[in-house]
Amino acid sequence: MSRKNAREVLYKLVFEFTFSNSLNEVTESMLLSDATLSADDKAYVEKAYSGITENFEQLCSLILKYTTGYSSVDRLVKADLVAMAISSYELSYMPEIPASVSISEAVELVKQYGTTKSSGFVNGVLASINREVRENGKNH
Repeated sequence: MSRKNAREVLYKLVFEFTFSNSLNEVTESMLLSDATLSADDKAYVEKAYSGITENFEQLCSLILKYTTGYSSVDRLVKADLVAMAISSYELSYMPEIPASVSISEAVELVKQYGTTKSSGFVNGVLASINREVRENGKNH
């Protein structure tokens, strides 16, 4: 399975997290049991899911910084928020993933799950976040 498909598994986990605000080990186990996921893909999903949930408030603050007119992440389309949280995490904590790949995959996810305006919005926000991360050397 490709990293793109692993990201979709991660997307589903993070989407669920936005409603429950807690890790769901049952869902995680079920989604990771997919025989087509490689060991590397499973490791990526586990690392990113754990990291996103641990740093969700920080990631939301970073996203809000570049979403003009939004006072709360609750006002964002969930599909957009989840894709931006994943990419923001990758940009900030996983420097081995090229920024262009992370942003492009987030845009593809919102094309599938978001609104007709989602792709341009998400691309613009993530480009700003990427610029900040690169300029400030915020990779952890």
